Amino acid sequence: MDNVNNSGNEPEALTSELSQADIAALGIGAHSRSKKHGKRRLAIIITAAVFAVLILALVASFFGARWYYKDKAAPGVHLGDVAVAGQDAGQLKQTVDHEIRNSKIIISDGQGKKATADFKDLGVSVNVDKTVRNLMAAKGDGAGRVVPFSKSDIKLVAKTDDLPIDTYLTKTFVNDSDRAVPSSVAFDGNSNTFVANAGHGGRAPEMSGVKKSINTLIADPGETRSVKVAYKTIDTPVSENTAAAAADSANKLLANKIVISNGDASQFEVPVAQLASWIKPNTDLEKGQISLDIDKDAIASYVNSETPKQLNQDMVSQQDIVDGNGKVMLTMTKGVNGVKVKDGDAVANQVYNAMTSGQPATIQQAADITKFDVKQTKSEMRIVVDRAAQTATVYKNDQEVKSFLVCTGKSGGDETHLGNYVIYLRYAVQTMRGPGYVSPDVRWVSYFNGGEGFHTADWNPVGIATGNPAAYGSHGCVNMNVNDAQWIYDNCPQGTLVQVVGAQPGGAVR
Repeated sequence: MDNVNNSGNEPEALTSELSQADIAALGIGAHSRSKKHGKRRLAIIITAAVFAVLILALVASFFGARWYYKDKAAPGVHLGDVAVAGQDAGQLKQTVDHEIRNSKIIISDGQGKKATADFKDLGVSVNVDKTVRNLMAAKGDGAGRVVPFSKSDIKLVAKTDDLPIDTYLTKTFVNDSDRAVPSSVAFDGNSNTFVANAGHGGRAPEMSGVKKSINTLIADPGETRSVKVAYKTIDTPVSENTAAAAADSANKLLANKIVISNGDASQFEVPVAQLASWIKPNTDLEKGQISLDIDKDAIASYVNSETPKQLNQDMVSQQDIVDGNGKVMLTMTKGVNGVKVKDGDAVANQVYNAMTSGQPATIQQAADITKFDVKQTKSEMRIVVDRAAQTATVYKNDQEVKSFLVCTGKSGGDETHLGNYVIYLRYAVQTMRGPGYVSPDVRWVSYFNGGEGFHTADWNPVGIATGNPAAYGSHGCVNMNVNDAQWIYDNCPQGTLVQVVGAQPGGAVR
């Protein structure tokens, strides 16, 4: 029985041991897989972090580049063959000027004559500022501005005219006696009109090759090109009738007045000579025609520089003299609003539109207005000159102080003028002069209205005593006895209000 029991226990123990071993083995495998899985997760996290850092760096680089090139030419922008990336407006202007100076054409006729011409010689007008603006704006304002792999070729903004090209070639290669001269249009400053200048036939250089070289240099400046010219015999390239018609058209444009105002108290008319400077006759020798162009850039330059000079106003305070009740008796200085014009480009566009349409125009320029203020001064002293009574009465704070007998200006055109004035100039002694008279050593003179004033009149006691300006009147002054005129001089300073009232008497009033 014992043997049976022992053999029965052994299998159970073995089974138990195997189960524990299996469990242990299983535990070790799970731990190993967990460690491998953790390493893979860590690698993924690190990779993602590195990728995120790279993305952030690229984004920062992108926006940093956009900020850097905000006021500069973008990567990939070229003026002809010259890369201008990173140049600001000032540097671009220098580059453009340099390329213009170095744009040359070597011209020969194959008969021994040769010349080197630049843009100025050939009448090529380059708008440097507009070219710079085009370089700055190239590739737009979006993400494309900072992409260095795309290229944007910008050419010069330039205008050509056949006439100066023909003139240069003719003067350089053709003798005076052999030349064909086109009829032309020019402004005559003496008559303020455009006039036609007659041309004539003769020998002329063929300009097509030169024009082609000019266009190539406009697109790719800064180089020297060579070209040969041939000759041809022609009638005048532009007829006198054509030039006369163009001059008539230009003069019709000049007849349309252009007036610019500030919307307040000032305006000015653009001078005819200035209008004429904006009208550009453009000669097409191949077609024998003259067209008229309006120079919009020149208009904008003039408006933006000239209208502030003509239309801006400093604010001026109004100076009023009032009586004791605050009633305005006299405005010494009229108030002026302060005006500062703005938006010149909008005005330039309106001027350009008026000229191109051949219409007169009155244009109001936008402006900032500062309303003038009013300063009041109470007049303590006041003199009332009554022509009807032939008296001068002095008031202080509206209380009568003194009254004097006077003789005012004579009838028939020399009457003392009605109105409110102030004493503005005084002389203790003065030689008074006027049409047909000289009065030396006149004393106690107090002027209140131009040449009209209070003063002694030793020569006119009868006129003062009788108050008879019709027979004894002055040239407009208020004649007074010596002591009375001196009292006015001593007691009524500059700034004293003078009121001339009353009807002109026909004879003596006393």
